[in-house]
Amino acid sequence: MDIRSEMTINEMIQEFTKSGCFGAGRLATAVDIYQKMLDEKATIILGLAGAMIPAGFRKIIVTLIQKKLVDIIVSTGANMVHDALEAFGGAHYKGTWLIDDKSLHKNKVERIYDIFIPEKLFIKKFDNPILEVYQEIASQFKGQVLSIKDFIWEVSKRIKDETSILYNAYKYQFPIFVPAIQDSCYGLQAWEFQHRTKNALVVDAFKDMEDFIALVANSKKVGAILIGGGVPKNFIFQAAFKTKRAYDYAIQITMDRPEPGGLSGATLEEAVSWGKVHEEASRVTVYSDATICFPIIVAAVMERLKIK
Repeated sequence: MDIRSEMTINEMIQEFTKSGCFGAGRLATAVDIYQKMLDEKATIILGLAGAMIPAGFRKIIVTLIQKKLVDIIVSTGANMVHDALEAFGGAHYKGTWLIDDKSLHKNKVERIYDIFIPEKLFIKKFDNPILEVYQEIASQFKGQVLSIKDFIWEVSKRIKDETSILYNAYKYQFPIFVPAIQDSCYGLQAWEFQHRTKNALVVDAFKDMEDFIALVANSKKVGAILIGGGVPKNFIFQAAFKTKRAYDYAIQITMDRPEPGGLSGATLEEAVSWGKVHEEASRVTVYSDATICFPIIVAAVMERLKIK
């Protein structure tokens, strides 16, 4: 590998390709596979687990939506909570993990590794405004059953921040699935809403399956980019298992190991045994912190395709 001054991101990736070994080789392969997905016009599904939005991914995800670099997002509820928090005027603060957490608790500051969120801010800039949004949705639909995707769509309609993921999803008619939305502050506030008001907010956790499975089954080629694992990864892959429509491409970014048997560390080769990833699929697992490698992957692909 030849490292020079004034190298671009893609030029460095090309040097990684010359090595082809260890993490550098896997990262370079991930860029190649992502470019291939776009060149071959595959339906690209992004799985978004972990605390990616608090860690600074918000503008990156908005760029992916605006530039049509992905087609569908499957996210944890938490990531969409933190997007809404910033959309309503809140913020995430750079903190430190070297701190007395009893002191943070006493001062009502919540920590995500080295990110701080004051509890008062969370209440003012998420809890209270989302309850108002719930009231509007419940009044509009009057007990009508919504899918989670449709519920997220209705929340997105009421976001006014142009830098928000949710705002751009509504603007560009972009589908976001949040299959375990109750496992987040959306769920906690839904519980509070039901106790405060007689209006019913009814969301069917199973209703999204029809839409998502149809999107996978009807795609000529389909690929997945998995940041972390958990519910988003399983939701993405179970559609392939059910329809016998294995994924043609797969990129997984994780720090987890396969030996404990958890899904977040499960290999893409294991997914082949389930028929979730095609045995001839272009696939790679990058063992890295996603905050380091995913922006590099996206930047390199954008450079290759001359996307401004």
